[in-house]
Amino acid sequence: MEFINRKKELAFLNNKWRENKPQLIIIYGKRRVGKTELALRFAEKKPHIYFLCEKIPIANQLKKLTKALGNYFHDEFLPESGFNNWETFFKYLRSKNEKLVLIIDEFPYLVETDASVPASFQKGWDLYLKDSQVYLILSGSSISMMEQSVLFPKSPLYGRRTGQFFVKPFKFKEVRKMFPSKDFEEILSIYGVVGGTALYLNKFKGKSFMMAVKEEILRKGQPLYEEVEFLLREELREPRNYFAILEALSLGKHKLSEIINETGFDKGMVSRYIAILNNLQITKKEIPITEKIPEKTRKGIYIIEDNFFNFWFRLIFRHRYLLEEGKINKVADKLKELLPRVLSVTYEKIAGEILFENIAKGKISAEFENYGRWWDKNNEIDLVAVNKLDNEILFGEAKWSNKKLGTNIYTDLKMKSEKLKWGRPNRKEYFALFGKAGFTDDMMTLAGKEKNLFLFKEDKLIGS
Repeated sequence: MEFINRKKELAFLNNKWRENKPQLIIIYGKRRVGKTELALRFAEKKPHIYFLCEKIPIANQLKKLTKALGNYFHDEFLPESGFNNWETFFKYLRSKNEKLVLIIDEFPYLVETDASVPASFQKGWDLYLKDSQVYLILSGSSISMMEQSVLFPKSPLYGRRTGQFFVKPFKFKEVRKMFPSKDFEEILSIYGVVGGTALYLNKFKGKSFMMAVKEEILRKGQPLYEEVEFLLREELREPRNYFAILEALSLGKHKLSEIINETGFDKGMVSRYIAILNNLQITKKEIPITEKIPEKTRKGIYIIEDNFFNFWFRLIFRHRYLLEEGKINKVADKLKELLPRVLSVTYEKIAGEILFENIAKGKISAEFENYGRWWDKNNEIDLVAVNKLDNEILFGEAKWSNKKLGTNIYTDLKMKSEKLKWGRPNRKEYFALFGKAGFTDDMMTLAGKEKNLFLFKEDKLIGS
């Protein structure tokens, strides 16, 4: 897989290397996000050992690890049966007294096989590695297990780590840089379908959007065709029930009561499964941005946060019967019908990112702490950004339409903004409109008179 540059992450890892002291670095994040490629790219010009854990007994893991160390150190006298325990492994590593990177990938597989592994690693670090030259990286895709076994205060390894990095999917602006020859709409289409996951994005290199979807996702036998099923079975004990909940969400059932009615599951069961899906960062609970006590609000709704999961359930899962017969073009036609909605929702999701990027570049002088959506029983605003300290708020509307946006959109947004009660009296208000096709002459004239109104065509700030 082509490595997609992660400058910030690589800089972090290299700065730790230059400290010339032992390191215990934790790298974690959801599957396919590029953790392994990141670790290997960091280590490629440094002395290093890479070891991928498997779901096999610890004795077999140690045997394979012994072989990896034997190959690296050219030590033919290591036992063929492998180290008999973890302490022997750490003691041997310390005896070499060499500066090297040791990457232990999918560390949760070790913990899953033997719950005492974190304690063994803590002992190994304390007795042997904390005074060594070893740069130890523990990497894992099971976010919850990495947190429990390494990062939580009650974990034996808590306090030993010298650094950690949560590797996140790429943002839209980073995805844009990966496809310099593609136009905005095609990149928005790619992002809307697969999100910012490195492995999936690489499937679109050198191919048009529709060609890549047909060849890499809709074709039976390709990895992405069954990717969602594979990931759910890998992570979960009862994938069938999670399938039902995810399908309900993909059908637009976003309230807890709607999911319960759609699936027939009881409230406790749905809440428990949703919590697990949230931990896996497949779904999330979305709350109006201005809620004062988010954890206690009843206004939350549930959405599929992962773009590829959402796409898979909306298109592939529902039309599997056609794809199993090889009727790819029929499903591709279904995608063409679905795509305008995908683009519209995706454009709304990235509007805040576009705004903050322009703020960071100094093109907009206002500053905001965070952003999100807002809604009540009768109104909805695509983008609301707030600055509590300075009592400033921005309201934004994003429309992915071939029609130019007129003054009616701005007027409607201002009317909805009056319904949002937030901040202290005399708050300072800003407005932003995002459109695919640009704006009417009347809207452009009005914008020239309103200094707190920003217009974006696609992701370009007009007048900047």
